Amino acid sequence: MIRNRAAFFREPGASPGKGPSHGGLLSRSRCYPFVSLGRSSVPRTRMGIHMQRGRKGKRLTVAASVTEVSVDLSAEEVQLPKGDTWSVHKFGGTCVGNSQRIKNVANIIIKDPSERKLVVVSAMSKVTDMMYDLINKAQSRDDSYIFAVDNVLEKHRSTALDLLEGNDLASFLSQLDTDINNLKAMLRAIYIAGHATESFTDFVVGHGELWSAQLLSFVIKKSGVDCKWMDTRDVLIVNPTNSNQVDPDFAESENRLEKWYSQNPNNTVIATGFIASTPYNIPTTLKRDGSDFSAAIMGALLRARQVTIWTDVDGVYSADPRKVGEAVILKTLSYQEAWEMSYFGANVLHPRTIIPVRNYGIPIIIRNIFNLSAPGTMICQPADDELEDGLKLESFVKGFATIDNLALVNVEGTGMAGVPGTASAIFGAAKDVGANVIMISQASSEHSVCFAVPEKEVQAVEEALKKTFRQALDAGRLSQVQVIPNCSILAAVGQKMASTPGVSATLFDALAKASINVRAIAQGCSEYNITVVVKREDCIKALRAVHSRFYLSRTTIAMGIIGPGLIGSTLLEQLREQAAVLKEEFNIDLRVMGITGSRSMLLSEMGIDLSQWRKLLKDSGEAADLGKFVQHVHGNGFIPNTVLVDCTADSAVASHYYSWLCKGIHVITPNKKANSGPLDQYLKLRALQRQSYTHYFYEATVGAGLPIVSTLRGLLETGDKILRIEGIFSGTLSYIFNNFTGSRIFSEVVGEAKEQGYTEPDPRDDLSGTDVARKVIILARECGLKLELSDINVDSLVPKPLQTSGLTDEFMRQLPKFDQDMANKRKEAEAAGKVLRYVGVVDVTNRTGVVELRNYDNDHPFAQLSGSDNIIAFTTVRYSKQPLIVRGPGAGAEVTAGGIFSDILRLASYLGAPS
Repeated sequence: MIRNRAAFFREPGASPGKGPSHGGLLSRSRCYPFVSLGRSSVPRTRMGIHMQRGRKGKRLTVAASVTEVSVDLSAEEVQLPKGDTWSVHKFGGTCVGNSQRIKNVANIIIKDPSERKLVVVSAMSKVTDMMYDLINKAQSRDDSYIFAVDNVLEKHRSTALDLLEGNDLASFLSQLDTDINNLKAMLRAIYIAGHATESFTDFVVGHGELWSAQLLSFVIKKSGVDCKWMDTRDVLIVNPTNSNQVDPDFAESENRLEKWYSQNPNNTVIATGFIASTPYNIPTTLKRDGSDFSAAIMGALLRARQVTIWTDVDGVYSADPRKVGEAVILKTLSYQEAWEMSYFGANVLHPRTIIPVRNYGIPIIIRNIFNLSAPGTMICQPADDELEDGLKLESFVKGFATIDNLALVNVEGTGMAGVPGTASAIFGAAKDVGANVIMISQASSEHSVCFAVPEKEVQAVEEALKKTFRQALDAGRLSQVQVIPNCSILAAVGQKMASTPGVSATLFDALAKASINVRAIAQGCSEYNITVVVKREDCIKALRAVHSRFYLSRTTIAMGIIGPGLIGSTLLEQLREQAAVLKEEFNIDLRVMGITGSRSMLLSEMGIDLSQWRKLLKDSGEAADLGKFVQHVHGNGFIPNTVLVDCTADSAVASHYYSWLCKGIHVITPNKKANSGPLDQYLKLRALQRQSYTHYFYEATVGAGLPIVSTLRGLLETGDKILRIEGIFSGTLSYIFNNFTGSRIFSEVVGEAKEQGYTEPDPRDDLSGTDVARKVIILARECGLKLELSDINVDSLVPKPLQTSGLTDEFMRQLPKFDQDMANKRKEAEAAGKVLRYVGVVDVTNRTGVVELRNYDNDHPFAQLSGSDNIIAFTTVRYSKQPLIVRGPGAGAEVTAGGIFSDILRLASYLGAPS
């Protein structure tokens, strides 16, 4: 049994042994009531606020007493296990911003296969700002703080109503009401006093984490997974410093964690982020970005396998994507690289977050909760071989970061050379005015010292330096204290890059070619960064120049070509012809990393020489293995974007599209089998395409190089309603019936089309109408019709006796026997002033599709075709009187390959290339 006694918490410097017997009423400047909410393992306090009225006005008394709580010490304590069985997750405010997102977080935790999990959560999105706003309103004596408290209450109440039910809901709402009432009392005290101490502020703003942690724990329990929630003020002990930071007391925190776990053993722990306690048990916070710091500290205390920081971006970028649109996600960063990039302004992590985990080699993984398919960025200690072998690194320069709104201070003079203590006096003056020195540059001649400080601090620094060196300036030993305003820092960061010949030369050459003047340079002997100072207005230009020069902003795509037949080989030739232009003029680097046919494949680590691919495939090819091929193309370490181009008509290849897209591999194809196959597989594929960041383009499946699918999508996306799509979809059949005139016989025209490459190897694949039916199905499904291929009525042009005959040559020999039937149909059409055309029709209104031979008037657009042109008419609500017509070449290797190439460039545009 714990005895009743007064409970106090004190500001730093107060004596821990003094209680109410030392002075009676609580001193407002030294001691404050410690209010512990929602914790069962420690005494809870009851706070009372009393107003006493006297002759000199109001007097505020804040008192607190401890309620007796029985603690069962007889239970056997459970020892805290440490090590790789633990994984630590941290979810920021955006991740738990509403009830649905809290459910998503719970699902991630439940699916995590780790044996033990500790989850650190921030307050719900905007709640911390709302809590700070309460403090500001109360100490400003703004009565609206009362309504602001109600808004906080309602936000959490409504979230709880969405997530919980029964006893869990009642328990949370009861605790929430208690907490809110306590907050109102404390805010009332602040309102009366007109002032909030740092301790009061920290206590108030920490409630958001308490509520979000409890909500998440209830949701996880609701799914059947047992868990405990932890108020980290019971565990994390920190010492405030004079620089608005805190230093963790790891030894005491570890002891408290072990004690907490012995009383709350569980394999899933939900812990509050951001908040902690001082050694005097005063509630405090870990300051901004404190939840990340909390996760790192807990990971270190548990010796966890890894710490995953969940956020709303796919990982760490090679540069600020707001400034460099072509920035790419970095797969890995060393601890030092991450520290450097965060110090120089990159939105990665607060630098202090890295310190606890680095000591134990625990990796930090940055992942996007809204894109689970993205692997994220791992911050870890590189393996020894990675340090020695540069080829195993993604790049010598991992990325670039900038700091804006700086000023340079240049102290120079001949009297500085060889004079001990000059630098100490310079930076001592900066320290005395509280300035943050961000970068230092000193020439070996010791003639000048140059350093950068935030622009808002430079005036104070200048005045302090002139005061400190007044005598030296008057005597001429120092020539000047110069301030250069409107500057920015650009830092290039990379593991051991400085020891690599040519890195600095390339950096400065890129800046020179961009006509950017460098005002100062700094390079540390640690070899992790090169820092330059440029004019503020040149910062973004400089960033893009160096980013592009180091091949980070060029939109580089690793390509795998499947099926180097007629269409595939034509595409490879087009890529070869255009590669240099794309690199030089459009900043697009298309690297074919592999080519595979059905029997052999060619793989390359850096990109295949497309001028020799046939010879290389013959001489250096290996046995085709689609799994190995995909792994090679996608598994390269230096190209973040992968696309597989399927130029086959193989349904087996098409069956892999879904798994490729799941892996983050883009797919481009003229292969119709996936989109015209079983409806359930098609719907699954399209659903994945819509919900992921991976692209699937198939323009060439319908009209070769014609923009048929994109036109249809444009109509639908702009709100038009499709009524009917009718067209000649087969370039082969278009050619046949455009030339089946006069005295020509049908089999002769078919043979001519085959010789010129318009037909498939077996012309029956075209004459059967199946190819047109697949195109009809694709367009019908784009319109929202849930049709199977078997639902399309198809009028086959293959005579029934020849539909199951053997080889293609035998079919061609037998076809002339049936010429008369087709000749009769032509004569009947001509007699009526019409022509024969083989068409596909999607009747959206009646939700049907048909493929058949029809007669059209001689003045009909379908009768005006020539060669192998296709023509498609879209009848819509907007185009009801006059259909929208798309017409052009619809067959042939050149136009089909061109359509595929167009999709590749569209993908490049989506990935950041200039559009």
